[in-house]
Amino acid sequence: MRPKSPTGLTKSGKAPARSWIGLGVIALPCILVSMDMTVLNLAVPHLTTALGPSAAELLWIVDIYGFMVAGALMTMGTLGDRIGRRRLLLIGAAFFGLASAAAAFATNPVQLIAARAVLGLAAATLAPSTLSLIRNMFEDDGERRIAIGVWIASFSAGAAIGPVVGGLLLEYFWWGSVFLVNVPIMIVLLVLGPLLLPEYRDPNAGRLDVVSACQSLVAVLSVVWGLKRVAEHGPDAIAAAAIVAGLALGVVFLRRQRRLSDPFVDLALFSSPAFGVALAVNLAGFFFMFSVFYFVPQYLQLVVGLSPFKAGLWTLPSGVAFIAGSLLVPAIAARLRAERVLIAATGFAVLTQVDPAGSLATAVIGSVIFSLGLTPVITLTTDIVVGAAPPERAGSAAALSETSNELGGTLGIAVVGSIAMAVYRSAMASEPAAASSETAQATIGGAVAAAETLSPEEAEALVVAAQDAFTAGMQLTAGISVLGLLATAALAAAFLGRARSGPSREEA
Repeated sequence: MRPKSPTGLTKSGKAPARSWIGLGVIALPCILVSMDMTVLNLAVPHLTTALGPSAAELLWIVDIYGFMVAGALMTMGTLGDRIGRRRLLLIGAAFFGLASAAAAFATNPVQLIAARAVLGLAAATLAPSTLSLIRNMFEDDGERRIAIGVWIASFSAGAAIGPVVGGLLLEYFWWGSVFLVNVPIMIVLLVLGPLLLPEYRDPNAGRLDVVSACQSLVAVLSVVWGLKRVAEHGPDAIAAAAIVAGLALGVVFLRRQRRLSDPFVDLALFSSPAFGVALAVNLAGFFFMFSVFYFVPQYLQLVVGLSPFKAGLWTLPSGVAFIAGSLLVPAIAARLRAERVLIAATGFAVLTQVDPAGSLATAVIGSVIFSLGLTPVITLTTDIVVGAAPPERAGSAAALSETSNELGGTLGIAVVGSIAMAVYRSAMASEPAAASSETAQATIGGAVAAAETLSPEEAEALVVAAQDAFTAGMQLTAGISVLGLLATAALAAAFLGRARSGPSREEA
């Protein structure tokens, strides 16, 4: 048997078999977090009918999870460096299971929003813990690239099976069942984690700076809340004050990091232009990706007219494309190329052609093209970010990567979703069929629910008007996404065209 280093690696730097088995355990929470997002999107029409949320409450139900994740990621990544990444992972798993049970049995929108907030805080421990564990378990560049591909593929697998599992649950059970399914998976992780995952922490880590933790949380939440308010209601003094306050607090946070001997964010990582640009490309990719996750399931159910289960099945091709794109990265390239972002833009161009009469093939084909184009980009930029950090700071780097991902996805739902809702409300405001129903004017799910109380002729007119308005909003946001991804491709071409997917340890 070859001798092993103190980290558990073989003398050649290759990871032992135990690390690859542990990678399978690490995939469990990644699958779960992704499932939790996709099944919620599928359950939106059912939530609307059962709980009767307003348009703002519905957005908060979807958004608050990502808001809390984005706000707490830097704190959790740094905390993992101090108390141990496996320990933090298991603590987060326990709270994620408990919060899932609370969400499943919520009886009103406020309770569900509160449970989703706790879920977000718990989820903030999962992603940086798993990604930083990978950074320590796989020091070889090639093996780490494969492991990160598997890590992202596990998110993709969750996105793929989530709609199918959620569709089956929604077909036979109440909407809360899509949250309750999280509990047994978390129990499995709590049992297998201590047996198969090694523990890593920074041996020289200082004390957790509570002031920095509060600053990062409040800064992110203030900016996101302000942008969300602008998207929903237009610019006003309250939104401007929130955004300015958040940005100012962010500046204070960064200045504080320069003075700390053991900062939350290692600003030296940003000395490499590729590191910062990789974070920006990730943020843009998730910004537009999550708009697909939000709109397509609703379009398949409420416009095409599919049942939840059939809608879930028709999202499988996109999920399979995500998995394929993640796992094939080591084989297709070691360099980031801008044309992969252009492929994703092409997928959105296809989505601009969805029809209010229900164009199933267009929605599926556009989603598949988008998935194939963007997933390799995310895998490679993630490797750039994580590979740039020394092993003892892996938690901090992983938190930065995940912050860009979650913040991008959350902003995508908040901003792009709000634009689409504004288009919907504007169109429905002039529709006689919706004049007597505020819920019908707020969301397409509300219109479908309101139609059940009308005569057949009035119901048909209301539903057709809602489908036309929803599709118009979806077409507009797809067009905006095309332009945004073209700009992202230009950024990648200018700064990352020659960047390897992960710098060697010597370069880091």
